[in-house]
Amino acid sequence: MKVVVFGAAGRMGCEVVRLVAQAQDMSLVGAVDHAGCSALGKDAGLVAGTDDLGVAISPDLGSALLGADLLVDFSIASAFDGMLRTAMRAKVAVVSGTTRLNETSQTLIDRAATTIPVLWSPNMSVGVQVLAGLVEQAVQQLGEEYDIEVVEAHHNRKVDAPSGTATFLVEAAQRARAGLRPVFGREGQPGARGVDEIGVHALRGGGVIGDHAVHLIGEAERIEIVHRAVDRGLFARGAVRAARFLASRPAGRYSLADVVATSVTS
Repeated sequence: MKVVVFGAAGRMGCEVVRLVAQAQDMSLVGAVDHAGCSALGKDAGLVAGTDDLGVAISPDLGSALLGADLLVDFSIASAFDGMLRTAMRAKVAVVSGTTRLNETSQTLIDRAATTIPVLWSPNMSVGVQVLAGLVEQAVQQLGEEYDIEVVEAHHNRKVDAPSGTATFLVEAAQRARAGLRPVFGREGQPGARGVDEIGVHALRGGGVIGDHAVHLIGEAERIEIVHRAVDRGLFARGAVRAARFLASRPAGRYSLADVVATSVTS
């Protein structure tokens, strides 16, 4: 599989470059980052801390996609739409872990999926995908007698809140219980907690890679479903696993849930 990495000089992009370089069934044929990136012109393998791969990091995605089979994207939301349109023109499949996409970008994914395979997830951890399924099941079975609170923790350099994964977990709860309304933190005198609330809280500090906990709180008991990331490479491994899944798929929109389901049934 001939792979291009978009956002190749970033933290996650470098992780993907290293994994592709190690894989026997993949080869890196392109590495792309934004025009102002200090790594432009440098070998993607050396930037990622591995061997010289003979692939220089370039700002030109269109040229990088010539002859490619699949694009792995770990970039930023403002670059997503242009990336996806370029991949559509090149007829190259896309696996993306870029977060904070707006409705326009989500609509564009649906449009792209009519011509190429696209798999997008705000969190490429297989464990988080399983966590979301457990949350949906628990909320559905426990009913309105249990209040729901989501707490996420990340490193002190994270610039957005709540995390895309926290939003993903809120959406899982909302699928199970219609009418849930996110409330982001509390202060002052917000009044008694409404039955339709789902509290969302963000912690920031140190070098935390990513912790997510969903609390389901009843009058006499509390259930906590927790996921803690202890190695940032797990997200890159999830993306590479998704790439292998997508390689044999026709045009369409896919999710990490499809990857997990296929693994269970195969």
